[in-house]
Amino acid sequence: MPNMPEVDLRILRELIRDGRQSNAQLAEAVGLSASQCWQRVKKLENSGVIQGYGARIDHEALGAPETVLIELALDRNEGFEVAAVCSQLARFPEVLEVRMTSGEFDIFVKVVVSGTRGYEAFLRERLYKISGIRQSRSSFSLRSYKNEVSTVPF
Repeated sequence: MPNMPEVDLRILRELIRDGRQSNAQLAEAVGLSASQCWQRVKKLENSGVIQGYGARIDHEALGAPETVLIELALDRNEGFEVAAVCSQLARFPEVLEVRMTSGEFDIFVKVVVSGTRGYEAFLRERLYKISGIRQSRSSFSLRSYKNEVSTVPF
């Protein structure tokens, strides 16, 4: 990571591990005074390195236990813009992730649904109403072995 002080990397790793810890706990964990730590965290936030904080949700507890990974190919000859389709997909609450991709497919989408009936409803009520999708390929995730939001390279 070019020009990033090691102490800032330690702060980021700690916040990834536990974003709810107090500034005093964080400062102790990374070996800084509380005021130095607070200043560095604010600098990381203001520069956009830290983009926000959030909670991890158990989707099964909310009635959406299934994760579906979808690859989409768009009609090129119709002039559909990938970014516009991505923006439409990003507005749906059950969509966790939307990525423009290279290769055979143009877009990767990760959604949470309530089983096959929930996925059918997502397809019928959301995905199939978006113009320009030529092909889709779906896979149900059977088990997650790692599900991180961010990382700091070592």
